[in-house]
Amino acid sequence: MIAFVSGTVASLAPDAAVVEVGGVGMAVQCTPGTLAQLRVGHHAKLATSLVVREDSLTLYGFEDEDARQTFELLQTASGVGPRLAQAMLAVHSPDALRAAVSSGDEKALTAVPGIGKKGAQKLLLELKDRLGEPLTAASAALPGQAAGGAHGGGWRGQLHSALVGLGYATREADEAVAAVAPQAEEAAASGAEPPVPQLLRAALQTLNRAR
Repeated sequence: MIAFVSGTVASLAPDAAVVEVGGVGMAVQCTPGTLAQLRVGHHAKLATSLVVREDSLTLYGFEDEDARQTFELLQTASGVGPRLAQAMLAVHSPDALRAAVSSGDEKALTAVPGIGKKGAQKLLLELKDRLGEPLTAASAALPGQAAGGAHGGGWRGQLHSALVGLGYATREADEAVAAVAPQAEEAAASGAEPPVPQLLRAALQTLNRAR
């Protein structure tokens, strides 16, 4: 098992990063939120989970060990493969998922592309005794707290690509980016560079309310 990769980020794509480790480029599948924290040419260390299939070996990367463990626990539920588990972590933090499952929050799970009402009900039953309780009280509110992104085209491009990568139509992505733009602009006006991961969660909350 490859527990983590540590090295220089060689390239970034909408759904993956290539990290150079000992002269070898390791392709790592990551959530948009994790990718938004990486910079080409900079050092990165990602916790990883190797998914072995008959015809492929796929390495999934995470910002910390908690996310990696949650990714693997989610796959113990029937019908949850690595792609869906990754999508769940793109929408919710590990602790927010624990809060959603422990409180029986169907709406939080249906915010994830690919999970409908019946699927959410089934996951709540199967995961209730597996994920455990949230680690912090703040998680009970679930993600979606507003924040901005980089500024100008940077945060807009990253956010739009992330939403399309999660399966939303271009029109839906455009509307979600526009909805969170005031939050990003407010942060930029104060001289801050709001993290794209939180912007992404705010945009997903907007899309979920629009359903």
